[in-house]
Amino acid sequence: MATIVDIGVGAAINILSAFAFFLVFALLRIQPVNDRVYFPKWYIKGLRGSPLSSGAIVGRIINLDFRSYLKFLNWMVAALQMPEPELIDHAGLDSSVYLRIYLLGLKIFVPIACLAFTIMVPVNWTNGTLERSSLNYSNIDKLSISNIPIGSRRFWTHLVMAYVFTFWTCYVLKKEYETVATMRLHFLASENRRPDQFTVIVRNVPPDPDESVSELVEHFFLVNHPEHYLTHQIVYDANKLSKLVEEKKKMQNWLDFYQLKYSRNQSKRATMKTGFLGLWGDEVDAINYYSSKIEILSKEISLEADKTVNHPKSIMPAAFVSFKSRWGAAVCAQTQQSRNPTIWLTEWAPEPRDVYWDNLAIPFVSLAIRRLIAGVAFFFLTFFFVIPIALVQSLANLESIEKTAPFLKPIIELDFIKSVIQGFLPGIALKIFLIFLPSILMLMSKFEGFISRSSLERRSANKYYIFLFVNVFLGSIITGTAFQQLNNFLHQSANDIPKTIGVSIPMKATFFITFIMVDGWAGIAAEILRLRPLIIYHLRNFFLVKTEKDREEAMDPGTLEFNVGEPRIQLYFLLGLVYAVVTPLLLPFIVVFFALAYVVYRHQIINVYNQEYESAAAFWPDVHGRIIVALVVSQLLLMGLLSTKEAAQSTPLLITLPILTIWFHLFCKDRYEPAFVRYPLQEAMMKDTLERAREPNLNLKGFLQNAYVHPVFKHDEDDIEIETDSEDERHGPVLVPTKRHSRRNTPLPSKHSGPLSSSHSEIDGGVS
Repeated sequence: MATIVDIGVGAAINILSAFAFFLVFALLRIQPVNDRVYFPKWYIKGLRGSPLSSGAIVGRIINLDFRSYLKFLNWMVAALQMPEPELIDHAGLDSSVYLRIYLLGLKIFVPIACLAFTIMVPVNWTNGTLERSSLNYSNIDKLSISNIPIGSRRFWTHLVMAYVFTFWTCYVLKKEYETVATMRLHFLASENRRPDQFTVIVRNVPPDPDESVSELVEHFFLVNHPEHYLTHQIVYDANKLSKLVEEKKKMQNWLDFYQLKYSRNQSKRATMKTGFLGLWGDEVDAINYYSSKIEILSKEISLEADKTVNHPKSIMPAAFVSFKSRWGAAVCAQTQQSRNPTIWLTEWAPEPRDVYWDNLAIPFVSLAIRRLIAGVAFFFLTFFFVIPIALVQSLANLESIEKTAPFLKPIIELDFIKSVIQGFLPGIALKIFLIFLPSILMLMSKFEGFISRSSLERRSANKYYIFLFVNVFLGSIITGTAFQQLNNFLHQSANDIPKTIGVSIPMKATFFITFIMVDGWAGIAAEILRLRPLIIYHLRNFFLVKTEKDREEAMDPGTLEFNVGEPRIQLYFLLGLVYAVVTPLLLPFIVVFFALAYVVYRHQIINVYNQEYESAAAFWPDVHGRIIVALVVSQLLLMGLLSTKEAAQSTPLLITLPILTIWFHLFCKDRYEPAFVRYPLQEAMMKDTLERAREPNLNLKGFLQNAYVHPVFKHDEDDIEIETDSEDERHGPVLVPTKRHSRRNTPLPSKHSGPLSSSHSEIDGGVS
């Protein structure tokens, strides 16, 4: 059985690991040769110069200022010094609000931990229930609710604390929701002009035999938004073209590599084999080979670009439509455009950096089928992952299965081996199993067809959270209980099994403590070391870098990876809320995680991460909702646990808690969520009015014209022409003919409709 000594050994291993990571990081970050690895954000902003450009040769590589080595923890103080408004201006609202999730954890769990250790721990400890039972238990379990005798009046303490913890959590959640909503509205009101403020994306444009998609989109919005429509950009299926461009980039990188190699030693030309991985095939001159490959790809790119722009099958029934004002865009994005609710579907366009262009080529009608397939696949992935989770749990309960594998008993009985296995190995094994999961879930989300990176990350985060909830949390409790109490299940009546499960649930706190130490403590410390980007940067710098621009491209600042980080945070919220009443000893480990993660990620956001998009904290309703789910789950589990303890008088009073919590969630949803899904027309009009007063001659059309052109066309913009409006095409509200027989004219001139006319008779004659 796991003991406090085992947990202590595991804690010591993880604390030493975390300290080692911090120490190595402190040494590496001050070396000039690593400056671009640990401070890439400042280089991207152009606010930091390279220390390699001046000074002695040795000083360019190694920091010779020995005083800086004595202040190896000063990065923590520096990370906490930047005020929040400055942090928002520096890194964006998404990054700043993401940090508030860690602060939220501290606000919730620090007071709860103090109350729990003051009241709950003495109540649990001063009993001898487990000592008189036949269950497997540890000293840690004696601090839990499992040590309270059946039918004891002490369960009223747990009931009262459940109410206190719930009310405190809801209070903190409400204040935080209110704060973040205010921050979002202020950010949207004060941020600089962006294309997505004026643009919507329209999808499922109905086919028309007489007009192209571009003509149809223009005429529809000229008729239905005559005072506000400005321009549009058709969506193309450029996925094949994108693959060719990426292939050309790879060939160019190899060409640059061999040219650099030749420039360093011109006595010999590099050669290569054309077969698989260069292991066999004809031996050719590497520079000539890649030069010819690039020339062939350039011709293919030119042909494919022409086909993409002009072939009807490459033109998708969708478009980015821009308006003359934010108010006009807000009205269009938040209203139904047609009497048929399945066509002319509009929503806010993601900002250009946020668009996931590959999915724009997916037909809208296939999205429902794709999401059904992804849902089924996710269900089976979640279900079958229970098997490795059960194997991991067996590592945490080796003593309970010694009879199954008696030949391991001599090794397991060694104190140090037992402590290492039970205090460290289960957590690290589970973390290894979870390494590739986020990538798989992101592929599923991409298959579902979401068109923005932010929505992809939020969708993937939702899947990851469900997976962690089912497999890591519920799976660990259920499979762990089965292994741990195997002997009891086989030798007791069926009526006693629910009681055994109820007692065993808090006993899994031992496993979760080891998981928190491995994933939360050592894992967070390893994050700041950035070992993989460090190695890759120096490899690129040695083999490929020729110019300062190459050196900048070799940097890998990375991003927050909301789809991975946020579900992991939510798992800690779940563990903390579930075990706050059941096993309070877990709470200090949770608090240490939130404190450590807040400092580390604040440092990374300030100095390293370069966020790819800005959603103005649109993810906060998901964060709030998942904490509410954790709160309800903790209440239901406590209710089930107390029912096995024959606490008949106190258990019914817990039924009120989930009802009150759900009511609280609905209140917050109605009160604060609209700020995250809708843009107030009042704010839009105010911002438009101020902008017109400050910039009366603003060329908004020039600002928006090419904002949503597919990046692949910008790659070879000299060779590819995208049809766009000219500046002087519309200078008056005159009527123009169209090609559609169902509508003979539009109230404004159209670039697709032929010569302009000034009378209805000329229009009718021209069309007929």
